[in-house]
Amino acid sequence: MTKHISETPATQFLRKHGALFSEHPYAYEEHGGTTVSARALGVDEHHVVKTLVMQDEAARPLIILMHGDRKVSTKNLARQTGHKSVEPCKPEVANRHSGYLIGGTSPFATRKPLPVYIEESILSLQKIYINGGRRGYLIGVAPQVVVDLLQAKTVQCALEE
Repeated sequence: MTKHISETPATQFLRKHGALFSEHPYAYEEHGGTTVSARALGVDEHHVVKTLVMQDEAARPLIILMHGDRKVSTKNLARQTGHKSVEPCKPEVANRHSGYLIGGTSPFATRKPLPVYIEESILSLQKIYINGGRRGYLIGVAPQVVVDLLQAKTVQCALEE
């Protein structure tokens, strides 16, 4: 018997759009990041995708989806998205834009519609594990679902950790 997991705005959004996904709760660790979630799920950290809320030079928010074992080159991201600069949002600002707590940010069903960018190499993975809208809760989904439902644009801005 599987433990019932309460809905989040992200899972409601996915169900409403008929997207197939698997649910993967785990014990959340403060500042544990994708290392902890990948270990808990027994998957490669490269397949765990971080949802990062950033902002451009005019403080307009955007989301970048990145492999758990990679960092974002903000310089490359800015250049490829036509911005002068891009930087991470402060946690309270990210919460305000997304409606989710840091550590539980999902790209699905954000408070305001935000432009979503996805590292191109993520699309070559069969399945990714991405936050389901709560700390300690990932969902497994085909990367194409992210592109289709969020009109995510591909970028190449990954840096080795």
